[in-house]
Amino acid sequence: MRFDIAKSGTGVAYEIRNIVNIAEKLKEYGIEVTWENIGDPVMKGEKIPEWMKETLTEIINDDVSYAYSPTKGMDATRAFLAEEVNKRGKYQMNKEDIIFFNGLGDAIARAYSSIRIDARIIMPEPTYSTHLLAEIHHASFPPNTYRMNPYHNWHPDIAELERKVKSHDSIVGILVINPDNPTGFVYPEESLRRIVEIAQKYDLFLIFDETYRNILYNGYKTLPLSDIIGDVPGISMKGISKEFPWPGGRCGWIEVYNADKDEIFARYIGAILTQKMSEVCSTTLPQMSIPKIMTHPEYQNYLDTRIRHYERLSNIAYNILKDVPYIVVNRTNGAFYMTVVFNEAVLNDKQKLRIKNAPIKTYVEEITNANIENDKRFVYYLLGATGICMVPLTSFFTSLPGFRLTLLEKDEVKFEETIHTLAKKIVEYVESSK
Repeated sequence: MRFDIAKSGTGVAYEIRNIVNIAEKLKEYGIEVTWENIGDPVMKGEKIPEWMKETLTEIINDDVSYAYSPTKGMDATRAFLAEEVNKRGKYQMNKEDIIFFNGLGDAIARAYSSIRIDARIIMPEPTYSTHLLAEIHHASFPPNTYRMNPYHNWHPDIAELERKVKSHDSIVGILVINPDNPTGFVYPEESLRRIVEIAQKYDLFLIFDETYRNILYNGYKTLPLSDIIGDVPGISMKGISKEFPWPGGRCGWIEVYNADKDEIFARYIGAILTQKMSEVCSTTLPQMSIPKIMTHPEYQNYLDTRIRHYERLSNIAYNILKDVPYIVVNRTNGAFYMTVVFNEAVLNDKQKLRIKNAPIKTYVEEITNANIENDKRFVYYLLGATGICMVPLTSFFTSLPGFRLTLLEKDEVKFEETIHTLAKKIVEYVESSK
């Protein structure tokens, strides 16, 4: 072509999907892959109940489900969701405070791209890749972060958060992911209220990603943003991809708080909506399903059953891994991920796992000869040696080496076998260079 037309990249890969390319290559050599890289309950064997399918069939038979929705979303659904917030009695909103998107990825992209280039969002470290990439693409620089501490059950360093907010005038907003992805941490009320106080003190707005807000277990509870927001401007991001679960429906929304109390924040929300108008609207069918499915008499029991399953797997994994040397493990109490951290200075570029299949061994050695992070090197060797496919923790914008796995396997016996294999291979890998 006349000249190079591709926009310069950021150097950051979406490893949750990128590692699939490695795994698919290994499948060509005959390896059976155990997919632990992506949070898709359906692909891990979740069966959509018949009552939910029947509900969707009824909606499909309604011609309206084939039409454009209003730009902000279906009026009845937005009114339903607003009333769900209002029932809690802590904040009163109406349907105009809710905007639908084609999945939370779309909402995140538009929320960050509507911010001025010189304004920044501070986010947890590690942080979910979609938020990370959206912040980098909007500002062309790595984000400011506040650390989550694996030696304190992944509790965030809120003192550090305030210090950074105070010293960096470019920070205009704070991201909280609750329950957290990738760590599974559930924010206690006290921590949430301190974060709201910081936002109020320094005149910031809040972004709360509450995708997993109803997936809590092991006796843990938390509060939604609507209960603690007060007069602070904020956005709650929600969706149906994990809860129904319907990730392929690409249906997420934002709930806007206190835009009427801050003119600058109101203009920002207007910029998001203007972007949405250029796309016309979001998918109609999934929006129409929300009130019908969430009020179905079978819904809560179905969700509770799934939650109990995640709770069992969280405890299986924790009880097996907690005594394994070289790593730090915290019990997952929300969402369906577990993040494991290698102790400092445990990993190096000389460690290996024995791979019996010669072509796989050659391939893994080739891709690990590059200058890559040590936890990525471990993940690649684990994949080649066992077929277990996980995401390296450094892909979530942190210097902490480790990995994330899911709690989605429907076969509990298989899951336990996978975790036992993982525990064995961690020790084998670390001690291979001794």
